Amino acid sequence: MDPVSVGLLAALAGGVGGEMGRQTWAGLSALVRRPFQSGRDSGQAPAASSGEAELVALDQTPADVTRAQALSIALAVRAAVDEEFGNELRQWHERAKLVRTGDGAVINTISGGTQNGPVMQGRDFSGISITTAPPSPAGPEGSTPRRQE
Repeated sequence: MDPVSVGLLAALAGGVGGEMGRQTWAGLSALVRRPFQSGRDSGQAPAASSGEAELVALDQTPADVTRAQALSIALAVRAAVDEEFGNELRQWHERAKLVRTGDGAVINTISGGTQNGPVMQGRDFSGISITTAPPSPAGPEGSTPRRQE
């Protein structure tokens, strides 16, 4: 499994993403607090961290990148030793990627001169098409082109 982005973890812990972000963070918290599945039949305690201590630490100081990195590593290690956790973490991660955390923010600017035609400003466009009429024969500011002799 790909590691969970440190930036995503820090953003969610810091409350970015509004209600969806809070719900996503709560979902990760609930997932991490579930008991380990690996080793339950053998009666042995797992050798890896559950990630709960790292989760709590990041929740207390969301701007601390070191704590976000520690949580990302703990999640990756636990996913490697606990198959059920790994599957659920992958599902959580796919949903978490949909939360707008400010990563990849876009600033759109149009300036100078005259722009003709459609302009789209935003981020992550998909499944759209733009159809425009051919340009009119009028020159700048609606004037008719002059014929040279």
